[in-house]
Amino acid sequence: MSNLNKILATVLVVQLLITGLVFWSKTAVTEAKSGPLFPKFEAKDVTEMTVSDSEGNKINLAKKEDKWVLGGVDDFPADGTKITPLMEKIQKIETNRLVTKTDGSHKRLQVGTEGYNRLVEFKLADGTSHKLYLGSSAGAAATHVRADEQAEVYLTGEMNSFEANTQASGWIDTLYFTVPQTMTKAIVLENANGKFEFQKTGEITWTMKGITSAETFNQSSFNTLLNQITSLRMNKPLGKKVEASYGLDKPSATVTIEADQKYILDIGAPTEDDGGNYAMKASNSSYYVQVAKFTGENLVNKSRTDFLMSEAPPSESDALPPTFPLAPNN
Repeated sequence: MSNLNKILATVLVVQLLITGLVFWSKTAVTEAKSGPLFPKFEAKDVTEMTVSDSEGNKINLAKKEDKWVLGGVDDFPADGTKITPLMEKIQKIETNRLVTKTDGSHKRLQVGTEGYNRLVEFKLADGTSHKLYLGSSAGAAATHVRADEQAEVYLTGEMNSFEANTQASGWIDTLYFTVPQTMTKAIVLENANGKFEFQKTGEITWTMKGITSAETFNQSSFNTLLNQITSLRMNKPLGKKVEASYGLDKPSATVTIEADQKYILDIGAPTEDDGGNYAMKASNSSYYVQVAKFTGENLVNKSRTDFLMSEAPPSESDALPPTFPLAPNN
């Protein structure tokens, strides 16, 4: 064997040794750190959770006497069946898909201390607390995650950032007021346009007080109102204390419903800093809530003509003067 061949063979052996050493080191590190992202964590031990995003949206949930409530709004009931599954998904996140260990990558992957997609903070029964940063997606079943203040970023298919909702509606039953339509006997709507009274005249038919013989009641339009007020959904609860900004000292609209008992719905003023949504209070609830702009406007702006059939405009042929055949020329 020539000297050149000996040198080349030596170089090849060295390269193979280096490659093997690097591969062994990476494998050893990966295997050493493979396991749950949060060791010794069980979903049932969570007593409080806060979900936030980089845009300033935040929601807090706490467990009180084994029941979940919404923080900051007088312990409005939260839906535990929506919270426990999220905790169980966090429990299943593994560290077997390491992406990076450099702090400089955190912002780019949206798991940084400042720039993150979602941040889930949770406390356990033993007093310890943890942070889960949920970042960008690298494809199907591949969301970047980071735990606490660790540098390591991993990929997971257990959950994505959209499952960590920062809106109250994602964690509660949004149905605020409901009454069976079969039990509803009479409805009165009052707003700036007047007072409109409706009475049930059959099992499903209604009439409007004050209808003249020349007018026709629009049952379809009324049914839209009936469906809305007998099953009202909210955007979020506001708490048990009334605020002046709700505009409920002089309601923009009031709905009185006669069913198994009398119910009163007061609709306040639209909010300029929250999309024009309305505050509302039902007489059978201790909570004030916010309802969508569309819901509020539909009650506040209703007028008498909305409940009457409009006369069809004359067709173009009806508007034309009658024509007569021309006399023949002699």
